[in-house]
Amino acid sequence: MNNRPFWTLIDTETTGFAKPIFAVDLAAQKMRGWEKVGEPFRGMLNHGCEILPEVSRVHGYTREILERDGSPPAEVYDAFAAYAGSLSVVAYNLDYDWNKVLLPEWKRLGIPQIGLPGFCALKLAQRLLDPVPAGNCKLQTLRQYYRLPENGAHTALGDVLTVIDLMQQVLRPLAEKRGLDTWQKIVAFAGDEWFPSRLSFGKFKGRLYQEAREDAELRAWLEWLAESTNERSSAMGRWYLGQLEDGCGLEDAAFLDLQIQEDAGETSTVAGLVVFQQPEMELYQRLVEASRNRLAELELEYGIEKSKVDSVRSKLFGALRATYQERDRLRLLVQFRKAFIERLLAEGEESAGATAGDYQRESAEKNREYDSTASALEGKRELNEDETARLKQLWKKLVRMFHPDLHEQDPENRKTYEMLTQAINEARDRGDIELLELIAKDPQAFILKQGWASVSLDVERGLVELRSLYEHLQARILEMIETLDELRASTEMEIFREVDEDEEVIDRIVSVQREELEREIGELQEEAERVAAEARELAGDVPF
Repeated sequence: MNNRPFWTLIDTETTGFAKPIFAVDLAAQKMRGWEKVGEPFRGMLNHGCEILPEVSRVHGYTREILERDGSPPAEVYDAFAAYAGSLSVVAYNLDYDWNKVLLPEWKRLGIPQIGLPGFCALKLAQRLLDPVPAGNCKLQTLRQYYRLPENGAHTALGDVLTVIDLMQQVLRPLAEKRGLDTWQKIVAFAGDEWFPSRLSFGKFKGRLYQEAREDAELRAWLEWLAESTNERSSAMGRWYLGQLEDGCGLEDAAFLDLQIQEDAGETSTVAGLVVFQQPEMELYQRLVEASRNRLAELELEYGIEKSKVDSVRSKLFGALRATYQERDRLRLLVQFRKAFIERLLAEGEESAGATAGDYQRESAEKNREYDSTASALEGKRELNEDETARLKQLWKKLVRMFHPDLHEQDPENRKTYEMLTQAINEARDRGDIELLELIAKDPQAFILKQGWASVSLDVERGLVELRSLYEHLQARILEMIETLDELRASTEMEIFREVDEDEEVIDRIVSVQREELEREIGELQEEAERVAAEARELAGDVPF
């Protein structure tokens, strides 16, 4: 920003969305232009109110924590007023943080307004990133999509730092390319009436409104939308038509492309601003390439994280297999003895006798599952740092080349690529660098050796296929981000972190789990005997 004004970036964590909303964590960072100035501000507020468990699970604050570590709200806001003064306030969701949290809270507490509303960083991101390559503009989704540092999601200070990273590394180059070089221009741009290029509803959902230049049916739909009795729908339709009349289109689009570059055997991630001055085909080619790279990165991250979880699972499984197996045997025994009694009473002895065969089949299947799990876990090996780096490099190269998503329109090619991708992923999970190198050296020879149908490695795609592929890849990216988040928040990952810090933790966990399992086994043995006694009273004997 040429005039480099001072302003304050804030974020809050709250008691939830139900009114009245209380702030429990307030963080701020003073800014000048795009740069940080001085140290950040942070205050935990103790309102003495309850926090719903589902809200506490998100940000980690409980009433007990705030009563222990928090401060009276008036003290926090006095300190914030001294920090922020009369500067303009920016937030990633300004409407929520400013209008729904802070202003009502200050009024409730009789505190004068601190600062002035500036612009909404979420609206700035939505417009600059349109059409959004990450699929949506949730802060943590963009953080992961653009590989920004992890600063502590769902803490006020962590989110403030993430917004700063997003602004400096992603939004700033896009803003400057558009000539948004002053505070006033950015405030006006973020506050202008605007609607996303990709339609979010209706018969043309997922299409870009700019396609109406060539698609008469889409243009007719936009004209119909402009005549809607719903004010927002009508405003949207009029805005789209106005943009088309003004000549705005994809040839003006800019996209911050995070590309994977491989030089001299080393992989690095670089950010570059790609400006599209050719029609839609070039845009989608680059969006697809960027999406393929990002999906490959996420799948690799997931594979590495999952291997950590599996390493702990393997140790726990080896130590507790016999105990788990006995617990599951007794569960089945109780289940089928009860089924024997029910069938005996409802259908007679002959029908009830068939339950024994069902029990034997289920028991054998359960044992096969245990053998299969043991075999899968035993096949894993731990790699050293150099081997891990080589495995990452090989896997990323292969999965970008051969991912089945790239062949969704060709069933025969897709089937081969699905099998090839499965082999690549299994080799990654086993740490089988030799097999990955073999596939990378001559993929066609590997395909033919497996007896799979030969495929073409060069694929030409038209605009419709590129658009469909891009949307499919975006959906997969979001799915992988959510899957990765779930894995990182899982109990198994928490156990891995504890074991990674102290190997003796695994012995304590085994001891606790064995004690719980043995208690359950004792209860199941008693129940199995009780049900068997009931069966003997009715039939004279129980067949299992």
